[in-house]
Amino acid sequence: MRFLDDLSKLDMEYEMTELGEKPFRGRQLYKWMYSKGVFDFQEMTDLSKQLRQKLKQRYSFRKIEVIEKKKSQNDGSTKLLLELDDRNRIEAVILKDGERLTGCVSTQVGCRMGCSFCSTAKIGLIRNLKIGEIVRQIIIMNRILNDQDEKLSNIVFMGMGEPLDNLDNLNEAIRIILDESGLNFSHRKVTVSTCGMADELNKMYKELDSPVNLAVSLNFTDNEMRQKFMPVSKKYPVESLIATLKKLPVQKRKRITIEYVLIKDINDSWKDAKYLAEMLRGLPVKINLIVYNDSDIGFNSAAEKNVFAFQKVLQDKGFSAFIRKSLGSDIEGACGQLYARYNKKI
Repeated sequence: MRFLDDLSKLDMEYEMTELGEKPFRGRQLYKWMYSKGVFDFQEMTDLSKQLRQKLKQRYSFRKIEVIEKKKSQNDGSTKLLLELDDRNRIEAVILKDGERLTGCVSTQVGCRMGCSFCSTAKIGLIRNLKIGEIVRQIIIMNRILNDQDEKLSNIVFMGMGEPLDNLDNLNEAIRIILDESGLNFSHRKVTVSTCGMADELNKMYKELDSPVNLAVSLNFTDNEMRQKFMPVSKKYPVESLIATLKKLPVQKRKRITIEYVLIKDINDSWKDAKYLAEMLRGLPVKINLIVYNDSDIGFNSAAEKNVFAFQKVLQDKGFSAFIRKSLGSDIEGACGQLYARYNKKI
């Protein structure tokens, strides 16, 4: 039995022709799933009973169950612990910033990038998420918000995993998210974050019709230091990554977001800020400074005075530099804190 939500829209159309049906039946299924959020064949009322029975015998949907919800007392953000078909678990977060509600979506169970300051890296990579498992997180978050007459305004791929390490499924998920017959988000409201997989970045921009926003988790300007804390730099050195960013076909009026996590006594000096400004000169960027969220893995938050001094150096060099709010930190839902503690190794 196949999982229907592992398939793209085109694959669904093909599957229907294999069943002796017209391709538009695949589009009907797709709309039920992603526009209406229905994952039960019996509720798909514009399909004949005969076809629904045929589908039930041949296909299924992946199960994703909410097994825990934690709400931040600080800002109202909500972290969800989700269990998958194989009993592995992921986390997704509804980030609440005033009226703005952002869905923070995971793309992998765990992560193989090995960034030493990130809790998700402690798990290692268990597996990639499938197309439907990525998109369903958004549908689940919107169902929860719907009870409060709210819905997500933005999507960020900043949850568990490195999105570009699961590029094929990510791209198909983004197509569903942007599709008018799917989740119908604007490409301006969707952001993909990467630790710097340069080849995959190029591929993403070539394959997606509507480029989404890009955020790059840079964090270090010295390549030796970056390799020490972010092993991805062994394959993609800082200089190579910056060269790739300069060549990307970024749309006019869009800027690349550079994410820089400030860790005490490691990358938070005014010299680091100066080197960062020099490195980014000529790139259409804005810089998000993220104060490291204290954890049990041996790193500490940069001092407040260092954070403001760092920001001032960048602003004096003409950059838009912002100190990003740490949403959901009291429920371990902020940057670098997602862990889904109950994962099994397979």
